[in-house]
Amino acid sequence: MIDTLIMGGDIAASPDMSLVALFLRADWVVKAVMILLILASIWCWAIIFEKIGRMRKLQRLANKFEDAFWSGGSLDDLYQRVGQYPGDPMSSVFSAAMREWQRSASRGHLRESAAGLQQRVDRVMQVTMAREIERLEKYLPFLASVGSAAPFVGLFGTVWGIMNSFTSIAATKQTSLAVVAPGISEALFATALGLVAAIPATVAYNKISTDLTRYAGRLEAFSGEFSSIISRQLDEEA
Repeated sequence: MIDTLIMGGDIAASPDMSLVALFLRADWVVKAVMILLILASIWCWAIIFEKIGRMRKLQRLANKFEDAFWSGGSLDDLYQRVGQYPGDPMSSVFSAAMREWQRSASRGHLRESAAGLQQRVDRVMQVTMAREIERLEKYLPFLASVGSAAPFVGLFGTVWGIMNSFTSIAATKQTSLAVVAPGISEALFATALGLVAAIPATVAYNKISTDLTRYAGRLEAFSGEFSSIISRQLDEEA
């Protein structure tokens, strides 16, 4: 009976090792590190979902636009449909090139400055592609920063927490595992949060960067093909 009461007292007196309890017991510096890492992780996941959904949508829109572009219909009619409100980068590149083409055609400069028009159209497409890719790359540096810096931020919280634990041990002169474990656990929790933030950010950054590179190559290929079409048209006009 006495042993049972003692064991019951030990269980009741054992510290709460849940994640919430570890956070609440942590030093204010460690808490600040944890909060920073949690917020960074939430923001990273928001970027990841937005970018992945955006890239899938752009691929579908690009497929739809290319089907219309290569269907054999009039490019002027296609421009009338998408020229004012392009819904994706590929449509924007096409619209910018057609706008420059029609501006020169309306002035009757097709024959006089065919080479100059070709250069202007190519330059307009390159500028439009660069602007669209830059827009798609927005917030990606944040993923890269979190992926590289979050483990070190978590490690800082761990080092700080362990220093506080050793200070407490020296003050109380108690070195039993029951006394040391809670403080060490709180400190290590910061490192765990750093890894939780860094690993998805790094993996997502690599995947999204690869998808963007492939999409940029697709835009480059379309730009080259459309430039060839314009060049043939200019040769016919000449």
